[in-house]
Amino acid sequence: MTLTKRDLVIRISNETGLVQREVFDVIQKMLDHISECLANGDKVELRNFGVFEVKTRKARVGRNPKAPGTDVPIPARSVVKFKAGKEMRTDVIKLPPKKV
Repeated sequence: MTLTKRDLVIRISNETGLVQREVFDVIQKMLDHISECLANGDKVELRNFGVFEVKTRKARVGRNPKAPGTDVPIPARSVVKFKAGKEMRTDVIKLPPKKV
């Protein structure tokens, strides 16, 4: 199952009694601020949940699967990394592995 932003709004609204529009606005503002901080290169730390960080991937040489003998230069770029918090890790590790 996938939890969407809409599902989150409905759940929080039902649990708190707040209007869905208000809950949506709060969630959207939170996500906007997280995105803004990451775009500025800052770290976002949410205790007991995890840490979002911007890391730089080094430039490297890749292979074109359609032309295996051809090298393709891949430039360095910034990516967002997430490291789960301790409580989340302990909850997730209890899950049984999914069969592929």
